[in-house]
Amino acid sequence: MRPSDAVDIVNEHVVKGRPVKRLLYKNPKNDYSVTTTSNIDFYKKQIRIALRNCGFVDPENIVEYIARDGYEALGKCISELSPEEVIATVKDSGLRGRGGGGFPTGLKWEITRNVENEQKYVVCNADEGDPGAFMDRSILEGDPHTVIEAMSICGYCIGADTGLVYIRAEYPLAISRLKTALAQAREYGLLGEDILGSGFSFDIEIRYGAGAFVCGEETALIHSMEGHRGEPTFKPPFPSVSGYMGKPTNVNNVETFANIPVIINKGAEWFSKIGTEKSKGTKVFALAGKVNNVGLIEVPMGITLREVIFDIGGGIRNGRKFKSVQTGGPSGGCLTEKDLDTPIDYDNLIAAGSMMGSGGMIVMDEDDCMVSIAKFYLEFTLDESCGKCTPCRIGNKRLHEILNKITKGEGTEEDLERLSVLSNVIKDTSLCGLGQTSPNPVLSTLQNFYDEYKAHVTEGACPAGQCKDLLKYEIIPDLCTGCTLCFRNCPVGAISGERKSVHYIDQSLCIKCGVCYDKCKFKAIRIA
Repeated sequence: MRPSDAVDIVNEHVVKGRPVKRLLYKNPKNDYSVTTTSNIDFYKKQIRIALRNCGFVDPENIVEYIARDGYEALGKCISELSPEEVIATVKDSGLRGRGGGGFPTGLKWEITRNVENEQKYVVCNADEGDPGAFMDRSILEGDPHTVIEAMSICGYCIGADTGLVYIRAEYPLAISRLKTALAQAREYGLLGEDILGSGFSFDIEIRYGAGAFVCGEETALIHSMEGHRGEPTFKPPFPSVSGYMGKPTNVNNVETFANIPVIINKGAEWFSKIGTEKSKGTKVFALAGKVNNVGLIEVPMGITLREVIFDIGGGIRNGRKFKSVQTGGPSGGCLTEKDLDTPIDYDNLIAAGSMMGSGGMIVMDEDDCMVSIAKFYLEFTLDESCGKCTPCRIGNKRLHEILNKITKGEGTEEDLERLSVLSNVIKDTSLCGLGQTSPNPVLSTLQNFYDEYKAHVTEGACPAGQCKDLLKYEIIPDLCTGCTLCFRNCPVGAISGERKSVHYIDQSLCIKCGVCYDKCKFKAIRIA
């Protein structure tokens, strides 16, 4: 749409209540105008629970949230249900933590409630550090009141009067809208002292994170909120027993909380009918990479990777061939074509060599080098490791060094064995989930793309043509016209030759920048 379309949209759609036909979405397969989102491939298989209000309410207007059953669940809990009854509903729903661990939410609430202490806390993890993940940010930007309501319900259940939202400072819009929502909730008597005259008091504060991936781990997050270094500690004791300031603390992420009001309003049975036997409900994914349709999606647990990538995602861009999909971010693994019919849930993804994680899903095509992909994720882990434990701090550094050797063509077959052994040692001996899962991209690509690794070490070649040190640009004599374009554009003077004569590339000077390949009009340069 263009700004000039605004007049027709207001006159036809807003005033007269009918669609502007010329602006309707057209199905790319048959050029047919689609009148409802339910007929658009991207939305057909989605079920929106956590994202139910995003795009449908003004996130800075509490009245619009209330108009869509907002705070009804909180009112029902504190006026009609005991904390034990609410916890039982959450347990019966089968909701599991959406932050990556998949621990049963109701059970975590129950454990925290059963610990006796005069002071308890509810913590919302809005740190979200996975590359390419923006699920929690979108919920806080589009529907902040749902998190406030859910945290209040949790506080009622576990006996807490204080909630804390730990959010990375890089989310200024989410922070601004959350502050606005908190102020409105207090103004309406839905937050603060004696909520709705029930005698239950609960309020929420904001704590800022500096963008440390390791602070997604709940003990590291708690230490960061306390003003200490964001480092994990050995468990037990779990935060439910000794968390923030040494008090019993319940930690859930944004998406987990976003499901709570719906479960209370519609019932555990309704929610549990969605998904699989061990993974109930829906999951929000950030679908990205080499697919035609990218963006946030919310799908029922049990949907297959094939349905997500080819039906919702619209297949691979530019007609390229699917190669792999990375689920679970840096902590996950790379799955292949043989895994496309795997139902997406916690247990199936782990069995396939990956994990659910917080919901990142990056699709790769035949032009991606899986050795480089593993190296990329390991570089991220190296940057984000807190350095507290030796296996993660030093082990991942050694892993990265081996991968670096391989991508430079200096690796050996013995290095492939070292990768596997070292990865498993790091998994078994690291202190927290960051180190325990950091080798997953290495192990999964070794298992699924061993031939690609072997080509790097035995042939000195990158089958995908992505590892610069293994590339070789050559001029094809029969096609070279001597136009001098490559000669004039080479930044390091690696190309020589007279005008209208065949040119040559000095491999000892070539920096593999690819400028000559891009500039040649006669396709006289090839990548060997």
